[in-house]
Amino acid sequence: MLSQIIVQWRLWFVVAFLFCASVLLGARLLQLQVMQKDFLNEQGDARTVRYEDIRAHRGMITDRNGEPLAVSTAVETVWMNPKLYWKKLKAAADENPENYQLIRLATQKLAQALDVSEQSLLTRLRENETKGFIYLKRKLQPAIAQQVKDLKVPGVFNRREYMRYYPAGEVATHVLGFVNIDEKGQEGVELAYDEWLQGTPGQKKVLKDGSDNIIKDLALVREAEPGKNLKLTLDMRLQYLAYRELKAVVTAHQAKAGSVVMLDAKTGDILAMVNQPSYNPNNRKNINTASLRNRAVTDLFEPGSTMKPLTVAAALETGRYSPGTSINTSPGYLRIGRKNIRDHHDYGVIDVSSIVAKSSNVGTSKIALDITGDALWDMYYRLGFGQMVGIGFPGEGVGVLPHPVKWKPLQVATMSYGYGLNLTALQLAQSYQVLANDGIKKQAALVLRDTIPEGDFIMPAHVARDVRTMLGKVVAKGGTGTRAQVEAYDVGGKTGTVHSVGASGYEDSSYKALFAGIAPVENPAVVMVVVIVGPSGDEYYGGEVAAPVFSRVISGTMRLLNVKPDHMPAMAESEKRLQEILDNHKS
Repeated sequence: MLSQIIVQWRLWFVVAFLFCASVLLGARLLQLQVMQKDFLNEQGDARTVRYEDIRAHRGMITDRNGEPLAVSTAVETVWMNPKLYWKKLKAAADENPENYQLIRLATQKLAQALDVSEQSLLTRLRENETKGFIYLKRKLQPAIAQQVKDLKVPGVFNRREYMRYYPAGEVATHVLGFVNIDEKGQEGVELAYDEWLQGTPGQKKVLKDGSDNIIKDLALVREAEPGKNLKLTLDMRLQYLAYRELKAVVTAHQAKAGSVVMLDAKTGDILAMVNQPSYNPNNRKNINTASLRNRAVTDLFEPGSTMKPLTVAAALETGRYSPGTSINTSPGYLRIGRKNIRDHHDYGVIDVSSIVAKSSNVGTSKIALDITGDALWDMYYRLGFGQMVGIGFPGEGVGVLPHPVKWKPLQVATMSYGYGLNLTALQLAQSYQVLANDGIKKQAALVLRDTIPEGDFIMPAHVARDVRTMLGKVVAKGGTGTRAQVEAYDVGGKTGTVHSVGASGYEDSSYKALFAGIAPVENPAVVMVVVIVGPSGDEYYGGEVAAPVFSRVISGTMRLLNVKPDHMPAMAESEKRLQEILDNHKS
């Protein structure tokens, strides 16, 4: 009987215990699934749910015809979680020696794929043993990144990024500039329009395992917005042409540097802008910082005789001078104070047109002293000297235009033929654009505009046309710029040769050779400025060094732009005459 009671008591005890356990379990389940559900979900998500950035590619830069100049291509970046790597390696060493050897072998192959030594890789991992993120190699080609991924080294992951590529290489690099490894603009247009070109990264919600691998994409939080495209005014056909000829002349004359700027005569659009020395933006390992400057926009120089046509324009505007006005330049020099202003020859009595064609310092100085420094300064200022052109390029030079209040007669004279002020190649091109456009100044631009502004009136149209005619005589026989002639086209321009400025003043044996020209001279299509810094050898004058560059570039430009010839080429005329002789002989 007692044993029966004990058995029943044990049975009820077990039943009661199971019942109580069930109640407690149910209560716990109720607490976890209902009362603490949100808290636990948050804790679980904190350990497994992550937010990943979706990279946005940078906007494309093109020339005026849509040719790509800067594009972003998809690449892969390899990164690592050193903390996870060492955890897996140590666990394998303790539990499974075979897995340990596999991880070490994979690590060795990883170093080979990344083109580093295994020892340097392991040293770096040890130095960052407590970190959860380090870059191993950025901007890898997808094929190499896939090889890394296939090794399955613990803690190694790939991430999609973009790399900037410049198809034109060094030809357009001074205009475009470049970006850093994070695709942030560092130079040129890339820097000036960085905010416009940058995209907005997106974001997605993902589920990850304990090894930080993405198991599942949960939701798209925000779509990535690509950067906006940018269309420049450059015409890459003309850019390549100008670059080739500039590089050839800098090499041939062993010059220190050079620049070429070409503007559309009617709109002010920059059609070409090149510099030497240059560099390859796609490979900047051994880059020379001196090569980074866009010299056409940043470097200042005294323009020399290229200013004489502008001085004459100021004189014509007064109404007291005309192209045929005679000036006595004898005896070939003009003494002002202790300074003698000299010509290469005693030209005697010559007219204003001949002053420009012969590049007479004496004649130009006499004109400037007569119209006064105020009139000269006013013309220079209206043309834009001493002011930014305003194309929005980083580091754009302003130049120096002294105020006439401080000018003495000698300064007025030297200013008239380009000494005592400084400017950029772009500013000089802008001033000649006014002459080419019948006195209307169109704002120079590097980014293609939907509409072209009306422009500013700078000088009467007849003055601009008269000066253009004089520029044509500079290039004609007897002028200083005959090497600028272009077959089948009548062009005009002005040579300039100035002493370079050194630490102790003007250097006797160092020069800048200049040429500023317009083509065609009667109905201008383009304006072009050539600057060659420090040409070596016997030839260093603007008419010898810079003018031939103008001729070769303009010759190709006229054909590429389908500009109607002013007259038939001499070769065609000769062939025509020969055919007439043959026809007459047959008859």
